[in-house]
Amino acid sequence: MNYRTRLFGGIFVAGFIGVLSIVLIDVEAIVRILPVTNGTTLPMSPWLIKVVGLIQPTIIVAAAAFVGVLLAEKVSLSAPAFEAFARGNSIATALRPQIVPGLVGGLIGAVAVLSTWIAARAALPQDFVARAEQFNRLLPIPMRLLYGGITEEVLVRWGLLTLLVWACWKVFQHGQGKPKNGYLVAAILVSSIVFGVGHLPIAVALGGLNFPIGVFVVTANSIFGLIAGYLYWRKGLEAAIIAHMLTHLGIVSASHFVR
Repeated sequence: MNYRTRLFGGIFVAGFIGVLSIVLIDVEAIVRILPVTNGTTLPMSPWLIKVVGLIQPTIIVAAAAFVGVLLAEKVSLSAPAFEAFARGNSIATALRPQIVPGLVGGLIGAVAVLSTWIAARAALPQDFVARAEQFNRLLPIPMRLLYGGITEEVLVRWGLLTLLVWACWKVFQHGQGKPKNGYLVAAILVSSIVFGVGHLPIAVALGGLNFPIGVFVVTANSIFGLIAGYLYWRKGLEAAIIAHMLTHLGIVSASHFVR
């Protein structure tokens, strides 16, 4: 098995484990708090819903893993620990330089997201706030860490951000030299906004979408996207993963105090 195949396999498996964590969701409990269901019964068994729900994200994770493996090295982006695994080198040695930046990024991310929530809550519909807090409590912590922390980073940073940088580099630099910093900054901004917009369907399910809700959802998630994008650029994918995991842990911990 060659290096790229092992790298793809490692990143895909990590992302897929996050996808599998979807089965930990209590579908029936979540459906009960969603106004869009209007008290209707589930069209199929909760387990069948979960199994069907695994198909699309698995395909997207595979595509993102493939894109990153194909393009990341060309634009000087990396996943040091995964690359060490693929080469048979020490994973711990490759991961060590990313731990502190990831922890710092996670703390900043948690404070930023929680501060945005506190600032925005008064302007949001109170029924939306109540459902959002219920929904937050119903999400299993393992799923937050695995899907949020790993899978979303594989999708948004390793896949999308890498593709955006490569496209700018290919079009404007004709694939020559290292990508200019401006292209990386632009890719981080765009991928962060896409990351924020990607959370809007949840807001819709929790009670519809209006301007304040949309601004809050996109802003809060985009702020973290900027942090994760910067970490991926400067330190590597694993630093962004660590930051994402810690941000979720911070949000879960603070949710017991922020009411």
